[in-house]
Amino acid sequence: MTDLPPDLLRLRTLETFLMLLLDEVREAIKAREQREREEQYGRAHRPPPPDWLLEMGLNRDSAPVQVHVGGCWNRGKRTRGISRAEARQAIVEGIRPCGACRPDSALGLLD
Repeated sequence: MTDLPPDLLRLRTLETFLMLLLDEVREAIKAREQREREEQYGRAHRPPPPDWLLEMGLNRDSAPVQVHVGGCWNRGKRTRGISRAEARQAIVEGIRPCGACRPDSALGLLD
C-alpha cells in the first residue's frame, strides 16, 4: 500500500479528490462510448459507393474531365457518382475514360 497521510483531514481531502477524479473518468468513458456507438452506426448505415464516377474540372463552369469506375485509385477529388447509363453516355460524347480503371472496357464500349 502507498504511504497515506496520517491525519483524518488530509485523508478526507484525498478521498474527495479521488471521487472527483473518478467522476471525470466515468464521464470521459461515457463520452467515448457514445462516440464509438455513433461511429459504428455511421459505418453500418453508410451508403454504398457509386459504381461510376464523373471527375469534374477545376471550377463549376468547366467540362467534366474523366469517367472512372467507382473504386478507382486514380480518381480526382472533384468526383460525383453517376449511373451506368450516364457513364456510357459521357464516354460516347467524348469525355475521356480513365487510363487506370478503364471504364470503357467495363462498360463494354471496346468490345
